[in-house]
Amino acid sequence: QVQLVESGGGLVQAGDSLKLSCVASGRTSSDYAMGWFRQAPGKEREFVAVISRNGARTNYADSVKGRFTISRDNAKNTVYLQMNSLKPEDTAAYYCAASTYIYTHIMGYDYWGQGTQVTVSS
Repeated sequence: QVQLVESGGGLVQAGDSLKLSCVASGRTSSDYAMGWFRQAPGKEREFVAVISRNGARTNYADSVKGRFTISRDNAKNTVYLQMNSLKPEDTAAYYCAASTYIYTHIMGYDYWGQGTQVTVSS
């Protein structure tokens, strides 16, 4: 089992950047592919990005390609989401999750963090 804790959210203006972190404890994060999802009020949770166990493979939602970058430091059991050129529509609670494979669907993930709020003002 693995526990996940996100941090780094906040209130920013459109065009700004934020870097989210997700620290894993319990089993080491290198045992899992790690994903980021987000959920805006009144909307379903949606895929943002995923990275493979060794960091060699990544996948992104079309809405964030070219703006967001997922990375990981397995020595620190930490996964990051660098978010640049933020838009008001990026406003959501952001969750990291652990999976056995680089799934892009929520059903592929076994463990979830509690989320960190990102608010982008126009």
